Amino acid sequence: MQVFVRDNNVELALRVLKKKMQREGLFREMRRRRFYEKPSVRATREKAEAARRLRKLARKQAIRDGLIAAPVRKPRVNARSSTELRAGVITTRPQG
Repeated sequence: MQVFVRDNNVELALRVLKKKMQREGLFREMRRRRFYEKPSVRATREKAEAARRLRKLARKQAIRDGLIAAPVRKPRVNARSSTELRAGVITTRPQG
């Protein structure tokens, strides 16, 4: 895994590296491997993870098939769009 530092911007490179490591699941893996895990405990954990994955897939498929309603997401209040954040747009609220 590599990250390029552009214009001596180390902070940005560290942020990119951290995001890549998070996507790869490296932090979760390090936390899991911090202590020895007995084979029986590992098998139980992996079985539970597999069951969770299957339930999640079944729920997504049921939503796609229209068997259950999709969860309603709350709208974010005072949230700026990602394009505004990337462009560095600063908005101010009216005084009053």
